[in-house]
Amino acid sequence: MNKTIKLRVKKEIEEDKELKVLKLKGTLISRGYTEIIHIADENEDFHLNTFTTLQDQKKEVENYILDYISSHNVNDIITLVSTVK
Repeated sequence: MNKTIKLRVKKEIEEDKELKVLKLKGTLISRGYTEIIHIADENEDFHLNTFTTLQDQKKEVENYILDYISSHNVNDIITLVSTVK
């Protein structure tokens, strides 16, 4: 069974941080965690990025995202919202 993961991403960001957001999304796809990431408006300040991953990869994906956010200093623009069953 697949699990859905949500990321909250700030809309108005500097170019260098926008590249870091794109790199995160690209690596989620290139590592095989997902095939597509859906983007929707949450409100006027944030997008919600959602994707599904295999249940047995869920923790690995969440840990990768949290490590990426911390190591690339983007904790002010990307938040791991939740994992939905």
